Amino acid sequence: MANKLQLILGGARSGKSRTAEQRVADSGLDKIYLATATAGDGEMAARIKKHQADRDGQWRLLEEPLELAQALRQYSRIDNCILVDCLTLWLSNCLHHNCWTEQQQALLDVIEELPGAVIFVSNEVGQGIVPMGELTRQFVDEAGFVHQRLAAVCDRVTMVVAGLPQELKNATDELQGSTEGPAK
Repeated sequence: MANKLQLILGGARSGKSRTAEQRVADSGLDKIYLATATAGDGEMAARIKKHQADRDGQWRLLEEPLELAQALRQYSRIDNCILVDCLTLWLSNCLHHNCWTEQQQALLDVIEELPGAVIFVSNEVGQGIVPMGELTRQFVDEAGFVHQRLAAVCDRVTMVVAGLPQELKNATDELQGSTEGPAK
C-alpha cells in the first residue's frame, strides 16, 4: 500500500467511512475494522448496526473505545490494513474517562512504528462557531490539535465533502515529483 498512514476527515454523513472502507478494500491487504464507538443508546446502536451491515464479511472487527494505541500495536501487521473509525468518538470516550492526554500521547508515540497500514477516520468539527460550553470547546480544540498532529505524520490526508474525496496531502504524488494536485 503506497500510503501507509492515512487520515480521512469530513462532516457527519459526508461519505468518509465509505471512502476509507473502499481504500482498505483496494489495498488488497487483510481488512480490520477497529471501532471506537460504544452503543450508549438505541440510535447509536442502530448506527453501529448500519455500519456493520454495509461491510462485506471479509472484515475482522475489533472494538476499542479507549486504548487505541495498544490495540494498534497489538494488531498491526505488514499484511493488514486497519481502519480506525472514528477518532472523534475515541476522543469523546477519553475525555469522558479523563484519560485523553495519556491516550493521545500513546497514539502519537506508536503511530510511525506500526508495521501495517492504518486509515484513520474522523469528524471535522472545527469549521463552525465556537461552542458555548467548556467541555464542548475542549472537544473541538482537542479534535483540531490531534488532526493537525496526525496530518503531519500521515502520508495521505483527505477531506470528504458530499461523498467527494478532496486530497489535502498525498506523499505518493510528492515522491513522484508532482507539482500539480493529485492525479485524477
